[in-house]
Amino acid sequence: MVYDSYIKDYIDKERELLNLLDCTSISSLLLQILNAYEQEAAIYIFGNGGSAATASHFANDFNKGISEYTDKKFRFCCLNDNIPTVMAIANDIGYENVFEFQLAGKVKENDLVIGISGSGNSDNVVRAVRLANQAGAMTAGICGFSGGALANEAKVVMHVPCNNMQLVEDIHMILCHTMMSACYQMWNIKTH
Repeated sequence: MVYDSYIKDYIDKERELLNLLDCTSISSLLLQILNAYEQEAAIYIFGNGGSAATASHFANDFNKGISEYTDKKFRFCCLNDNIPTVMAIANDIGYENVFEFQLAGKVKENDLVIGISGSGNSDNVVRAVRLANQAGAMTAGICGFSGGALANEAKVVMHVPCNNMQLVEDIHMILCHTMMSACYQMWNIKTH
């Protein structure tokens, strides 16, 4: 069996979504990341499942990929990367608290908190963004589907208007690399 038509259909849908993206929203999120960078503030990022992998990738790309070429370094902290902490909170307190608990008493006004949720309705992500808002921090939501509660809670929203989780997650990863590429261009960084 040849799978070409299935593959082409998926790639065509990806192209359609890329054409729908709001460059102003991407630019607004990048502006907040760069504001935090300039203030030497913490940038907390987190998600579940595939969004957790995207959050880890963001932290890696900014903490190493860009910071390798800059004197001042980005201060990304991926809250889903410390598995023992996440599991202890989930077991002893509740999974809905795994990100909120880590931010409580730590997040500051000039920090940036980025929650990633494909559906926009991951309770633990929304709760952490809400806590960050209450602390006066800048908040951003990266979401898909209808945007969900995350789009309503976050101050800056990057929304992928699609009800397919795989396509949403693909675009979220492209978003990371788009902003990374913009930083390289702005700072005239030549990579290998």
